[in-house]
Amino acid sequence: MLCFGVAACSGTVNTHGDKLEPDRLNELVAGQHTRDDVAAILGSPSSTSPFDDDSWYYISNRTETLAFLAPKVTEQQVVVVKFNSEGIVQEIDKLGLDQKREVDIVDRETPTTGNDVSILDEFIGNIGRFGGGATDDRLPGQ
Repeated sequence: MLCFGVAACSGTVNTHGDKLEPDRLNELVAGQHTRDDVAAILGSPSSTSPFDDDSWYYISNRTETLAFLAPKVTEQQVVVVKFNSEGIVQEIDKLGLDQKREVDIVDRETPTTGNDVSILDEFIGNIGRFGGGATDDRLPGQ
């Protein structure tokens, strides 16, 4: 019984994304490589800039989960490759776990147009919709 209890508390490690090795990153030279070169060296990006194609993001992280507790990020790497208007690498930034920022989620809801219908309104509105008699569900010509 004790073995099952200890096994249930063992941690789980999950890795997401492709952690870029330093030698692959060192191959890139700002002002020299193009988008095609970056794709050949690093592969396709995890994400691109939502408003233009001037920034590519390579994101990876490692999380550890212990039993029923929430996962904890133990390692994170974000590599940002920025391109100029000609598609040449302008800048390469490497961000780690120590540069992460927490984002506060807004709890408000977007109001929708229409009527607020109560249960009584729904019930009264449905009177007369039922019991309209039997219907013939056969297709024409049958």
